[in-house]
Amino acid sequence: MHLTDSMHTIIYLKEVDSTNSYALRNLGVLRDREVVIADIQSEGHGRFARPWLSNVPGNLYMSIVLKPSEKTDTLTGLTLYMSITLCEVFGEYGVDTALKWPNDVLAQGQKIAGILAETRFQENALLGYVLGTGINLNMAPEELSQIDQPATSLNLLIGSNVNRDDFLNRLLERFFSRYSNYLISGFSLVRDEYLKRCTLIGEKITLSLLGQVCAVTARSLTADGELVVEREDGEEMIVRAGDILSMDSP
Repeated sequence: MHLTDSMHTIIYLKEVDSTNSYALRNLGVLRDREVVIADIQSEGHGRFARPWLSNVPGNLYMSIVLKPSEKTDTLTGLTLYMSITLCEVFGEYGVDTALKWPNDVLAQGQKIAGILAETRFQENALLGYVLGTGINLNMAPEELSQIDQPATSLNLLIGSNVNRDDFLNRLLERFFSRYSNYLISGFSLVRDEYLKRCTLIGEKITLSLLGQVCAVTARSLTADGELVVEREDGEEMIVRAGDILSMDSP
């Protein structure tokens, strides 16, 4: 089923392996700003192919297809832009959230949403950018216990069930309200907001980078959203993609 407004089109699916996989398979026919929603995913996954529990109806499993008409270098930071957008929507429900770079949203120190971005190129030309998001809206404690890390759900935090489509509409309205500006300004549009919510800055962390594990201190984020860390020898380096294994809070 397709629903259309002036900014985007929504494709609703009952069940799919994953909305990102569906979007990537159909990237040739899907248009800019088409949004794929599924009631259930059989093979939901996040970064590094980690499974995402998504066989529970009532949660939000979504992928946005983006095909900007002009070449832009700002798409790489869209996961961070989506993270901020999610925090703002959770705030509308009275829930405070924090961010774990690069793609996790936390509530009370537990994961409540994750983001996975995937791109396809052909001879250096961008075919499309798929921005996937999984959000725990309505989960029971026993379902959350199946997740391999501390996790929570919006319904448990506010004490009532959440209307998925209401949350979706709020999220898409906020996302697209600044999307055109984001394509021009990039991460700098939301950098200050992100830094206020980022749990890592100033903390010692254990980072997996290109197969090596190292202990560093997170110092800041670049104008493009890359993580600036300080090694134990005092040298700084920029991390464009890595996996944070642990954080040692004082």
